[in-house]
Amino acid sequence: MKLQLIDVMILVFYLVMMVFIGWYYRNKAKENKESYLMGGKKLPWYMLGLSDASDMFDISGTMWMVALCFVYGLKSIWIPWLWPVFNQVFNMMFLAKWLRRSNADTGAEWLATRFGLVGRSVKASHNITVVFALIGCLGFLAYGFVGLGKFVEIFVPWHMVKDYVPFEVAPQYVPHFYGIVFTLFATFYSVLGGMHSIVLGDAIKYAIMTIGCIAIGVIAFTHLRTQTLQVPEGWANPFFGWNLELDWSKLIPDASKKIADDGYGLFGIFFMMMLFKGVFASLAGPAPNYDMQKVLSTRSPKEASKMTGFVSIILLPIRYTMVIGLAVLALLYYHQLDLSSASGTDFEKILPGAVNAFLPVGILGVVLTGLMGAFMGTFSGTLNAAQAYIVNDIYLKYVNPKASTRQIISMNYLSGMVVVAVGVILGFFAKDVNSILQWIVSGLYGGYIAANMLKWYWWRFNANGFFWGMVTGIAGALVFSHFFSGIQFLYYFPLLFLISATGCIIGTFTAPPTETEVLKNFYRTVRPWGFWKPIDRLVKLEDTGFVENKRFKLDMFNVVLGIIAQSCLTVLPMFLILWMKLPLVITLGVIATIAFILKRTWWNKLEN
Repeated sequence: MKLQLIDVMILVFYLVMMVFIGWYYRNKAKENKESYLMGGKKLPWYMLGLSDASDMFDISGTMWMVALCFVYGLKSIWIPWLWPVFNQVFNMMFLAKWLRRSNADTGAEWLATRFGLVGRSVKASHNITVVFALIGCLGFLAYGFVGLGKFVEIFVPWHMVKDYVPFEVAPQYVPHFYGIVFTLFATFYSVLGGMHSIVLGDAIKYAIMTIGCIAIGVIAFTHLRTQTLQVPEGWANPFFGWNLELDWSKLIPDASKKIADDGYGLFGIFFMMMLFKGVFASLAGPAPNYDMQKVLSTRSPKEASKMTGFVSIILLPIRYTMVIGLAVLALLYYHQLDLSSASGTDFEKILPGAVNAFLPVGILGVVLTGLMGAFMGTFSGTLNAAQAYIVNDIYLKYVNPKASTRQIISMNYLSGMVVVAVGVILGFFAKDVNSILQWIVSGLYGGYIAANMLKWYWWRFNANGFFWGMVTGIAGALVFSHFFSGIQFLYYFPLLFLISATGCIIGTFTAPPTETEVLKNFYRTVRPWGFWKPIDRLVKLEDTGFVENKRFKLDMFNVVLGIIAQSCLTVLPMFLILWMKLPLVITLGVIATIAFILKRTWWNKLEN
């Protein structure tokens, strides 16, 4: 075990500090439901943006990205479009402010502004959103739990610990044991202090991660100056043709096996499918998780837009400095790393293996602490979102609508404990990080897209259509998960989308339209663009000064620029550490040009 006393002390100090933060904010969190779940909607946009970015910087996702970078090189920047990562650009340009104008506390509560408060279909649409949100949150908790256990096991071998544990742990459950230990710390400060402690904890974690990522980048840059990477031709080129054409067979044959297993060989088709799915997913708006909760917690719609724009700027360059740095170190010293597993080479072990092998004392402690904090931040943000749905949309709506503040806080504590327990149990049944990731982003979220896209842009779409679109989409995703795995989910997305869209259309036209007053209030308040002409005419009859939203073309122009800039921010640290001077200069020029344009087409035109 390479950990030295100073590394352990840094980690312990961080864990104690998180417990103290939760304890410090416990009284602030107890003031009322909004203070506990949303920070009273008084936190500044840059703090919420930093917190949101910090939550996205998770151990499991970063382990996956390092493995991708090792195998696919600079072409790996496109694979996270599976989420899709560019949904933040759509949120930044228009969807975040539309969402925030509702002044709701959760995504399910937001539906009342779109479909009203009464009716069987309205109730059903509310309930299916709560179910979807909780399934997603539990999936992400299991995803983080599995990644954390694999990570810690590298640094703290079980033979160093087992003599101090008063019970036997089977070898296959050692990662789960470690996961439970660190989960308890995350649970304590997030359940006790609510959103206030989560945001402050995320800010501290982000500062630690930034120091660690820059240190890794400097170490990799230094090592690379005296050595040459042994990689296939095309590895350092982010652009691609129809085929991936990365031949690892003479260097690391298992890397070729991974490409075949992943199914990314036909990269051109894979990219088009990602883009097709990603645009629809982005138009649907934020999924009901910690990302949506941060948007709803901002002070105003204008600040919601700023917050989502800030996320990419502070997340991508720092995160990818770590990703490329660890991938470079692993490539230079591949034979010094133990990546073996029962099923062959496990490239997800590169991150913990490279961190453990190549970082000096002190820096190792900082990086380890930052990555532990990354898990705790993602875990606590997801837990907070799950609590919001249970308390706001189940307990207060159906169980005890007149609950006192004390009862609400007690229910927050109880729901937090239950959600953590269920998430941990699900983690025991998960095969690996990638299997959960693919199921969430390609399966479950694939079923979410049609209904949540139509709700913004089509006036006739009603609660009945939303309910049946969600039911058919989620049911389709669950059925598909029994027959398809990995990237197959993506290729069957059009069929899943068609099934869900059919449910939306049939459900919509087998029920009356949403009440006219509800639609008029929504159109006046949220001010979306799309197919709203009949409602637009009615609103203008009552208010002759009303001007409809004519920003569709400008918003789409800004989205294209934003996606290009986001991609440049991703590849920028990779060009820097590989010291590819001309691409680096061109990338900086593109970022500066787009920033200049967006200052005039987006920032200067932000409104509430």
